[in-house]
Amino acid sequence: MKKNMILGLISFLFVLVLQSCQEEKTEDTARVQLRLVDASGDYEEVNVEIIDIQYNKSENEGWTSFTPENAYPIQVDLTKLIAGNDLLLSDEIIPSGMLNQIRLVLSDNNSLLLKNHTESIHLDTPSAQQSGLKLKLETELEPGFSYTFILDWDVQRSVVKAGNSGKYILKPVIRANTEVNSGSIRGVVSGEVISQETSGTETLSDVIVAIYSKENEYITETSTDINGEFLIQGLQPDEYMILIDEMDYQLYSSELIKVSAGIVTESPIIILKIPMTE
Repeated sequence: MKKNMILGLISFLFVLVLQSCQEEKTEDTARVQLRLVDASGDYEEVNVEIIDIQYNKSENEGWTSFTPENAYPIQVDLTKLIAGNDLLLSDEIIPSGMLNQIRLVLSDNNSLLLKNHTESIHLDTPSAQQSGLKLKLETELEPGFSYTFILDWDVQRSVVKAGNSGKYILKPVIRANTEVNSGSIRGVVSGEVISQETSGTETLSDVIVAIYSKENEYITETSTDINGEFLIQGLQPDEYMILIDEMDYQLYSSELIKVSAGIVTESPIIILKIPMTE
């Protein structure tokens, strides 16, 4: 009986020590998620390979690598990250405190497939991008809290054609926002259908939906999926306008849409009109 009491006391003390360690760890750490979305361009595929993702908490501490769930390299076709699809790059517990920067380190194993083509083209990747694309976050991580950062990769502006050489260069343009401090716009794009047999509307895929500020400054863009749906994430709280310049339809411009932090705002009904003929 006495022996059982001693063993029980030891077990109780062990549990207390374990709980104390866990509480101490929670007090000194925060959870960080990195999610990649695509501001899509007019390409069939844009394949990139990420070989490291690092964070910097201060200039004196240097860079520390995140550990992705499925290990490096991370290979992704950016054109697939539309209409709410995203890629979880990292989900990790790191020390709390100021998170200054992250950087994506790319390989040179990147390629591009143009619309209506069957063969991929190599995407030249400058050495500066291979050494690491730095993104400023400057976010104070509170102990015990979780943070999700949306990395919005603007494909249209990231792929540059090198003159008449036939070569393309990858120069990544990425916006980074904290999910809790940003909002989203969601909607569906349809187009008029007028023929001898019928008239009405149909949803449109692969339509580029651009977002502009109320000062008429370009912010980002995405494409609609096979159901005509789109979702643009990581927008700072403000008012925005949707602009769609689609071939065979009139230019579409929305009224200002108010975006609030942490909320998905539904866009007005979007129906692209067929140009009037004389």
